[in-house]
Amino acid sequence: MLKPFKYKHIIWDWNGTLLDDGWLFVDVMNTILKHRGMNTITLEKYREIFGFPVKDYYIKLGFNLEKEPFEQSGMEFIRRYEKRRYEAQLYPRVIPLLSELQTMGINHSILSAQHQSLLDDLTQYYNIRDHFIQVVGLDNHYAYSKVENGKRWVNKLKLNPLEVLLIGDTDHDFEVAETIGVDCLLLSHGHHSPDRLQKTGATVVQGLNDIFQLFEIDVKFAKQNQV
Repeated sequence: MLKPFKYKHIIWDWNGTLLDDGWLFVDVMNTILKHRGMNTITLEKYREIFGFPVKDYYIKLGFNLEKEPFEQSGMEFIRRYEKRRYEAQLYPRVIPLLSELQTMGINHSILSAQHQSLLDDLTQYYNIRDHFIQVVGLDNHYAYSKVENGKRWVNKLKLNPLEVLLIGDTDHDFEVAETIGVDCLLLSHGHHSPDRLQKTGATVVQGLNDIFQLFEIDVKFAKQNQV
């Protein structure tokens, strides 16, 4: 059971947690699959098979990595996603939530499997960067894991791990939280299905409105103060 008022810091995932882009991941991938004459996927199917390392997800989609290296199809996905990156939107009331939590003495960071340069660009574009003391992405496009970055970042925080909460939307986020020794809250509105998330044993809620309730934040007040 989470005890929300003990936390001094929240580590947020980005894609599917704060940014509503699962549909865009599917749309971009379906374009790639169509060009190769492969079967396309639905959002529901995507949420069942997507995972880390992303290379394994490509295998589940039917890519033959002996004929076409993962780096080739993976970079095609990145190029197409980057061209359309501003089509996605933040989930409703992200900024009011971050602001209200900050007034409670909780600061924030982002730990993402997205490339650092793209993460920096998007957090600036959505006018959200100033809400985070640090934004941590990967130095490559292949999204193998966030574990090592997570270890380094939680050490730099110099907080008791019991005072840190990681909020994400995939079972990999749970794995990261377990490895770095912090509590985990998973949101089922993102890139993994509720069933997959429940199997981790972590606390699972539907979306950001549930976090307002968890921290006893008045949603109406937050709406009035939205910027």
